Amino acid sequence: MGRVNDKVALITGGASGIGLSAATLLAKEGAKVVIGDFNEEGAKEAAASIKRDGGEASGLFLDAAKEESIKEAVDFTVQQYGTLNVLYNNVGLTNLQKDLDVVNMDLEEWDRLMNVNLKSVLLGSRYAIPYMKKDGGGSIINTASMAGFAGDSIRSAYGASKAGVVNLTRYIAVQYGKDHIRCNAVAPGLILTPAAKNNMPEEVLGIFEKFNALPYHGEPEDIGNAVLFLASDESKFMTGQTLQIEGGHYIGNPTMSDFNAFMQQQQ
Repeated sequence: MGRVNDKVALITGGASGIGLSAATLLAKEGAKVVIGDFNEEGAKEAAASIKRDGGEASGLFLDAAKEESIKEAVDFTVQQYGTLNVLYNNVGLTNLQKDLDVVNMDLEEWDRLMNVNLKSVLLGSRYAIPYMKKDGGGSIINTASMAGFAGDSIRSAYGASKAGVVNLTRYIAVQYGKDHIRCNAVAPGLILTPAAKNNMPEEVLGIFEKFNALPYHGEPEDIGNAVLFLASDESKFMTGQTLQIEGGHYIGNPTMSDFNAFMQQQQ
């Protein structure tokens, strides 16, 4: 207990899934947490749940597509709790119907995903950094994705936006490290969030699991625990890094599964 005692954290996209897990874990370890989400009711209910468990939290509406909404969330956090030590930029969107290959994708969708997935990270950091500098430093954590490290048949805009998050993380780390501000990212693979469970058929989940090095999928807490580590002083000498948390899905030779099946047929 107490790994982030008395720190103040703002989590965007914190009403469900990975963001909610991070908010809950941070609060359990002593942080005062502000949960911002487009789902205002969900954000406030998440904060109320944390309070029922003895933590301190507030929930508010946040539209990551709008600069003023991001600024208001940062300002609210400082007004409510007096400072801002941890910013977790966690909002991200994808659309499998519009974000296709580069020839057929919807160009308006490209602009929308760049705005929400990448620009929101820039804006959250832009408004948080002056407060962090004033109070002696802080930790910025961004949600990237393994889609930023590998190509796919669709989700071109999503992958490009998340690759941008990876490199923006490095730039923030370099530019503000001397101000005692660290910036790192987490890159999840397939995580069994409520959205994944509700929208992905079992057959598709099985395909992903087949290519994991580990024989199971990740849970939101697997990312939340990494965020907790990056928010805490345990990672005080770590900056500009992206933790790839994906069950070993991307580390193997892609032919290995089919090769093993072939070899079994020869026996």
